[in-house]
Amino acid sequence: MAKILIIEDEAAIRRVLKKIISEENDSYEVEEAEDGLAGIEMIKNTDYDLVLCDIKMPKMDGVEVLEKARKIKPETPMVMISGHGDLDTAVNTMRLGAFDYISKPPDLNRLLNTVRNALDKKELVVENKRLKKKVSKNYEMIGESEAITHIKDMIEKVSATDARVLITGPNGTGKELVAHWLHEKSDRSKAPMIEVNCAAIPSELIESELFGHVKGSFTGANKDRAGKFEAANGGTIFLDEIGDMSLSAQAKVLRALQENRIQRVGSDKDIKVNVRVVAATNKDLKKEIAEGRFREDLYHRLAVILIKVPALNDRREDIPLLVNFFAKKISEEQGMPKKAFADDAIKQLQEYDWTGNIRELRNVVERLLILGEKEVSKNDVKLFASK
Repeated sequence: MAKILIIEDEAAIRRVLKKIISEENDSYEVEEAEDGLAGIEMIKNTDYDLVLCDIKMPKMDGVEVLEKARKIKPETPMVMISGHGDLDTAVNTMRLGAFDYISKPPDLNRLLNTVRNALDKKELVVENKRLKKKVSKNYEMIGESEAITHIKDMIEKVSATDARVLITGPNGTGKELVAHWLHEKSDRSKAPMIEVNCAAIPSELIESELFGHVKGSFTGANKDRAGKFEAANGGTIFLDEIGDMSLSAQAKVLRALQENRIQRVGSDKDIKVNVRVVAATNKDLKKEIAEGRFREDLYHRLAVILIKVPALNDRREDIPLLVNFFAKKISEEQGMPKKAFADDAIKQLQEYDWTGNIRELRNVVERLLILGEKEVSKNDVKLFASK
């Protein structure tokens, strides 16, 4: 059911508009406001799918209503109602974000077409928002502990911005999941997310990997090649284990963040890039800075938002949820029936010292599913999860 609000100070016009719209579709629920002030109060308290608003009104004119409504409920389409002398103002409201305008007296077909189109737009906006809130099942963050709930809340707040994020935490805790959530919930989700494991690339190749190179710039550079920053243009680049990056590469990354420009190795030509940078590390970067292995200015550029992912030992209450999630996922991947975990087995898993964090837990669950009995018991855990 679509909820529509008509803001119009002339009662006769309100009645006509309500009658036309209500008779068009009996699923339309039409409400009225006799002036702009009343209309704004109704918009604050109700989620309307469409607002039709007169321009010339006492107390608060339609332009003011439009400006305030766009701040309160920016997703709600506004159609302005204009008299003959208001045409220039009506056109100006389009620049301010109005969906459309209709003239008095309203043409029946024009009015109904505008209403249908505006409602279709609202539906698309809502659906788009809903889809953005969904994250690929490959990157679900499982847990209801206070620490994980806090991280999810931070992601909801930060993902819509381009703020740089530094994710810290021990190996195996799921720092890459946080990075994927940030990207998939952002406005950049349709563009690529490019991952770079800085620890896995030799220091002499990291600059070429990140920024690309031109032919002949070093032995083996037999053609021009774009780097990861160019590949991520319009999207997100995830610099995993950034604490292992060489100082010379750090200097170039700093320049890229400062100027949104990069240079390929062996070239003096600037290439403009539009990239959101998300970085992660298992190291204490402040200690690395003190020992001269990491640039302090780069740290402050990266750590606009700091997200700390806890060790599994610090969120043991999430282990039952994680075990159930992994058991279901692994059973589907391996084409085997899902096995239940007895309560004593779960309790035993919660008491382990998970030095390998979630990655270790997943491996243990997989081992138990493959080698255990129909129901995984405490004895199975003792046998297969022993260090």
